[in-house]
Parts: sequence; structure tokens; C-alpha cells
Amino acid sequence: MLRNALRSLAFLLPFPVLAAPPDDEGRKERIDAMYATYRKAFADVPEIDAATLRGRLERGDDLLLVDVRPAEERDVATIPGAIADSALDPARDRGRTIVVFCTIGARSGAKAKELRDQGYSDVLNLEGSLLSWTHAGGALVDREGRSTRQVHVYGPKWNLVADGYQGVVTKDGAVVPL
Repeated sequence: MLRNALRSLAFLLPFPVLAAPPDDEGRKERIDAMYATYRKAFADVPEIDAATLRGRLERGDDLLLVDVRPAEERDVATIPGAIADSALDPARDRGRTIVVFCTIGARSGAKAKELRDQGYSDVLNLEGSLLSWTHAGGALVDREGRSTRQVHVYGPKWNLVADGYQGVVTKDGAVVPL
């Protein structure tokens, strides 16, 4: 189901592969513009911005963070405490507030829509996902739980991380900086 939703997002990829803008503000503007285009495919899904999420986590709000990216991307970095979408348990999690994320919000938006269709009522998509999270100064951990500043950015056109973070991709099984 998620795969079909992602295929339907393909027409929403009008952005050519361009070098990332040189400054944080330019990269954040690019994230916002790309996300706004992707958002059309799941316009009915509620969202939360990175600064608000960070504040709610710091207050100790009971939020279930769900990283919908594949393991090779999650292994590089994820938000502390996040689980893989495969670890969701309807009996345990259906009544919780769930925040889904990916690299920029397209895959997580599709997953949020899918979860809502499955009866999860309180699902939010992280607007701009991990890219926006870096611009909000959010913490990241690798698969071992160690703090990291690397972010798997899916591909070169998504290398829009904030200053102080490093975009990486996986090539031939190795993590490679962009």
C-alpha cells in the first residue's frame, strides 16, 4: 500500500537536482517549497512542525515517533526514541499520538494517510521531516544510540541539512558523505 502511495507521488517531483543553496535560510526555503509540493498528495493529514515537536518532546509529552525510512537510512540517524514503522502494534499504539517522519515528509505523509485509513486516529506528519528537524536543532542518534550529526538524505537533491549536520547517502553498502 505504501509502495503504491509512493508511486503516486512520483509526479510531484518537479525539482531538478540542483546544488544545495549555500546558506541555511536558502536550504530551509527549498525544504519548505519541496514539502509544499509533496503535501498535495496527503493534504488531509494533520502535521506538526519541527520546532513544535521539539518543544513537546522537551516537555515530556507522550508521543510515539515513527521513522518510516528503511533500515539503512535509520541506521545513520533518527530522532531519539523513534521506532521503525514495522514495530507499530495496533493493540498497543492505536490510541497514542503518533508522529511519522522520513527525510522530507513525502514517504511519512503517505504512511500517515495509510495509518489513518487503518484506524489510527491521532497521526501527525512531521513537516519537512528530518531535514526540518536539523534546522530546528534537533538531536539525532545512530543505530547504536550515539549522538550523530550525519543524516541520510535519500539522494543529492535532498542534501538540505542545516549547518553543523552532514548529508550522507548509502552507496554499495557504505555510507558516503555528499
